[in-house]
Amino acid sequence: MTGRVLRIGTRASRLALAQVDLVAAFLRAADPGLRIEVVEITTAGDRDQSTPLREGTGWFTSAIQEALLDGRADVAVHSYKDLPTARPAGLVIGAVPVREDVRDAVVTRDGRGLAGLAVGAVIGTSSPRREAQLRALRPDLQFRLIRGNVETRIGRVDGGDYDATVLALAGLRRLGIEHRAGQILGPDEMLPAPAQGAIAVECREADATTVAALAAIDVPRLRAETGAERAFMAALEAGCSFPAAALATVGADGTLELRGLVELDGKLVSGRLTGAAGDGAGLGERLAARLLGRGG
Repeated sequence: MTGRVLRIGTRASRLALAQVDLVAAFLRAADPGLRIEVVEITTAGDRDQSTPLREGTGWFTSAIQEALLDGRADVAVHSYKDLPTARPAGLVIGAVPVREDVRDAVVTRDGRGLAGLAVGAVIGTSSPRREAQLRALRPDLQFRLIRGNVETRIGRVDGGDYDATVLALAGLRRLGIEHRAGQILGPDEMLPAPAQGAIAVECREADATTVAALAAIDVPRLRAETGAERAFMAALEAGCSFPAAALATVGADGTLELRGLVELDGKLVSGRLTGAAGDGAGLGERLAARLLGRGG
């Protein structure tokens, strides 16, 4: 691909552009002669700042995928957790090149964590997953919808609209504002969203040159881990939609451990399975079936 211009489709937010910079650096390291152009695209999630994200899918990804399909972009860089598990015909995930810390972070005005919040404090979140797990930690908290990019959400906490919000630590780090994390919630306190912290690079399946270029920056371990987590989520979405979380890790011996959690009838149901890294999809499906069975 040396000398070729590669057009990268992305949202225009600071976080999205920071993620493009990461991917561009990987691509240039693999092919120093590659020229990159950034194609900024406005998504439905950027235009609509009031509708709860749980009401629909593809808020931040569908418009970018359309740009891939109609040829305005050659690749798309996504926060992998934002991609619906249903795959559009003609598009493939060409690479999962990097994954930041998967944990969630509590952001408050004064830098305190959950324990420092008053009884009845108001948490701004658009995530059913986060709300369900926070309720288990602090049943007294109140929850209100919050929308907007990372900086907007933090600004609304600082402005007094909310007492706290919970954001992906990965986003805070990529924006250079990790110091705003008043508390970092480990997986035992809050299991992350499937593929949280990971970047997915998507392209047209028929574009063999780009598929080959992306293969050079793919990390098989990350693909196995995120693949298992997303298979778990896909199996849950087969029937209905509800708060769910998953985290997979591949050990040095090639064994993959998958942890999963769902909220069913107001009760958190969790479990884990282990298996071969190459069977991540099957592991995700089996764990989803097990938890759904336990939840009735």
